[in-house]
Amino acid sequence: MRALLLVATHCLAVASSFALSTPLASFGPPRLCQHHIGRCDTPPPSSSRLASTHLPSQGNDVNDERRRRRRLFLQTLSTSLVGMILPASAADVFKEVPTNQAATSAGRRGCKTDSNPTRTIVECDGEIRRFNPDGRLSGVSATANGVSTSAVRNPSRFSPPWTYLTETNDPKIAWRSLVNAVRGVNDKIEIVELTDDYLHAITPTEYPPGTTYDDIEFLLRPEDNLVLYRSVSRSAVFVYPLTQPVSDKNSNLARLEKIRDALGWDEMGVRQEGSNRFD
Repeated sequence: MRALLLVATHCLAVASSFALSTPLASFGPPRLCQHHIGRCDTPPPSSSRLASTHLPSQGNDVNDERRRRRRLFLQTLSTSLVGMILPASAADVFKEVPTNQAATSAGRRGCKTDSNPTRTIVECDGEIRRFNPDGRLSGVSATANGVSTSAVRNPSRFSPPWTYLTETNDPKIAWRSLVNAVRGVNDKIEIVELTDDYLHAITPTEYPPGTTYDDIEFLLRPEDNLVLYRSVSRSAVFVYPLTQPVSDKNSNLARLEKIRDALGWDEMGVRQEGSNRFD
């Protein structure tokens, strides 16, 4: 990548030098205009005296046109080189246009952003399991609120798997118990997908109020007597100048703990204590 960037920089430098050194003649001969009759003519070679009479004003016009064409040429070339060499997210930065790869949505997928001078709301719905080719649960970005057994690269969002062996060694019985516990966690929860080993539910986000939904996922691992899970708020609110989202007051974690307590299952690791971020 570094070598490609050096090549791109060199190409731009050569192109700039070429554009700067292009003779005025390459833009065509000066045009002599009689503005009072709306007529412009290209002078013949023999009319040197007439051309010299008009050169001061016409020279400015030609130089302006030269600068305009040079800017257009360099802009087109630089955009093309950036698009070919850099990944999409980096290319967007060079083009200076808003993208879903901004700092407030870093590490997230399927996002849309709503901003005003005081706050930014990022809503992402492209992180649930069906969008993952490997069939795993997603982790949790540092720019999102929630916890996941897959957030191994982000310890503040990691929570250990559950084992159902304190209830039963039959995964089918354990799965039925989990489904019932999820349905009973609150009266607003809705199960939107349910199979023999996967559950996806949504429930309105508690904090910050007035946003959208939390996605809750469970994945059964009968070969290990474990259940993996993920609970994450789709929306994250950022208040200027903070770069961390307004806290969910650990509502995602508390909901999961309520489900686990109802089941009487154990955690296979150190319990996640939640965050103490701005709320």
